[in-house]
Amino acid sequence: MKETCRAQRLDHLDEYLGYLRSVRNLSEASIKAYRGDLTAFDSWLDEGSMTEDAITGALGRRYIAHLSRRNAATSSINRVLSSLKGYYRFLVRIGELEGSPLEGVRGLRAEKRLPSFLFEEEMKRLLQIEGADFPSVRDRLILELLYSTGCRIGELVMIGLDDIDFKRGRVLVHGKGRKDRLVFLGEPAMDALKNYLPLRSARLRRLGRNDEKALCLNANGMRITQRGVAGIIQKRIMESGIAKRVSPHTFRHTFATHILDHGADIRVVQELLGHSSLSTTQVYTHLSLGALKRIYEQAHPHATIHAGEEGDS
Repeated sequence: MKETCRAQRLDHLDEYLGYLRSVRNLSEASIKAYRGDLTAFDSWLDEGSMTEDAITGALGRRYIAHLSRRNAATSSINRVLSSLKGYYRFLVRIGELEGSPLEGVRGLRAEKRLPSFLFEEEMKRLLQIEGADFPSVRDRLILELLYSTGCRIGELVMIGLDDIDFKRGRVLVHGKGRKDRLVFLGEPAMDALKNYLPLRSARLRRLGRNDEKALCLNANGMRITQRGVAGIIQKRIMESGIAKRVSPHTFRHTFATHILDHGADIRVVQELLGHSSLSTTQVYTHLSLGALKRIYEQAHPHATIHAGEEGDS
């Protein structure tokens, strides 16, 4: 009789990762994360933590407790549990197990945090990059692209010249799960692009790399990396004097917040961000209200007088 909860370990790992790649269309970064989560669990079992003959829900909960004791973030623990559940569901799918032993294991309750964002004045200050040299013009383009399109940093670095529709002012970005979508370039982003392209061409000619198709380049004329973009953002944040922690994703949050504040329909925002679920986008409706409240408190002369007096008529 087929055993329902035998360890199975990672005998089918490569097959599972192939399934994620070809059927689920996950990115290589996501597949790498799945592999890391599964091999870490397997190593934990090898260290003697597993005394049972089979993988069970209780064992899964012990592993979650182990990660918690090591101060792993709630989001990381839940991602690991999702990776493990996915693997065991796959084993059921291919007939290796009769049921997933981790199906009833619940993740940790995540603390709800509103994404950080920049106010419009802060964004305006950040985008005021002086200089006509290649790094300055390129950095201005990168920041304008992130703000104008709301694209992810991974999507930004993959933009090629062939993805840009110069006439219509839009870009084809290659999103998660190989899902492409069109995003739009505002006038400042188009101006930044026009200023950048001649410098890009001149640099590639000098370096003998005329075949390079990537839009955003590093100093060596090669496609810029996500780490490179993150470094540019930190440099420009420091120069602007903005006292906030800003990541590449902050631009995405800011994009969504600002267009909602200016009346965009949430389903339009969902489409522009490339969210498969509307619930993912809805966090920005709360964020937008929070942004309005902060602006009110900063701008209205009587706002602080009534702080904390909710319920007064």
